[in-house]
Amino acid sequence: METWMNRSSTDDFILLGIFSYCTTDLVLFSVVMMVFTVALCANVLLISLIYIDPRLHTPMYFFLSQLSLMDLMLVCNIVPKMAVNFLSGIKSISFAGCGIQIGFFVSLVGSEGLLLGLMAYDRYVAISHPLHYPILMSHRVCLQIAGGSWAFGTLDGIIQMVAAMTFPYCGSRNVDHFFCEVPALLKLACADTSLFENLLFACCVFMLLLPFSIIVASYVRILAAVLRMHSTQARKKALATCSSHLTAVSLFYGAAMFIYLRPKRYRTPSHDKVVSVFYTVLTPMLNPLIYSLRNREVMGALKKGLDHCRSVSHH
Repeated sequence: METWMNRSSTDDFILLGIFSYCTTDLVLFSVVMMVFTVALCANVLLISLIYIDPRLHTPMYFFLSQLSLMDLMLVCNIVPKMAVNFLSGIKSISFAGCGIQIGFFVSLVGSEGLLLGLMAYDRYVAISHPLHYPILMSHRVCLQIAGGSWAFGTLDGIIQMVAAMTFPYCGSRNVDHFFCEVPALLKLACADTSLFENLLFACCVFMLLLPFSIIVASYVRILAAVLRMHSTQARKKALATCSSHLTAVSLFYGAAMFIYLRPKRYRTPSHDKVVSVFYTVLTPMLNPLIYSLRNREVMGALKKGLDHCRSVSHH
């Protein structure tokens, strides 16, 4: 490990970034920074509300708070460094910094994918087996689901980080991306990376398709249960809780599958960069908004919190 830390500044990588300095890009950069700010505030607010309000101490909201924590860490891992590089004009990132960024990025994306998958199972149990829900989704089970998501994601992150960082990099140092991402980095390695790239592809297929299959299976069962419901009210409520989750899933998996499950010859850095913005900045902002704005309980908790603040300020 110390060899990573002791590498000289000539070992720095250069992140070419996504923005040049023309007017449109300055506008786009400002938009990204606004989205980043909203993502920060929305996720911190959602985590705080879930923590403070006893009505939100249910499995679904516990998973949501974990999802928000992952989103929060994901944007903070990528956007501040991108902003500093863009504003200072110094586009370098140290070798160790690059490794750390890869480790966090892969861990968080992996964990989030798994958690989204297991959240579909939670919705399935809530809708198909409402009476057994407290037993099937006990506090212990919730901790196991969240812990399992974090653990698998982190393992994936550590493996990819160590592997990517042990390759020799002796030619160009220009990473054609706005953060250190394994596929962009491997293009610079001066060793044969084909075996690792195949392994990486298999890993991505597993980490994406396993949760995705849980999601599809859960929703097929949910749909069947909803169609059997007699009251329109119950149907509406069931579909409302699911539609938020489905929106979040489509955004996340759509972007991730587009990037990682495409054959190599169809990949272009410019496409990858644009789609990466999607799930490194946009999804973390949209997740809390999708879940809270469409959710009476969260909005109720927010209103209660604001009323409390008002009454305190009036006194």
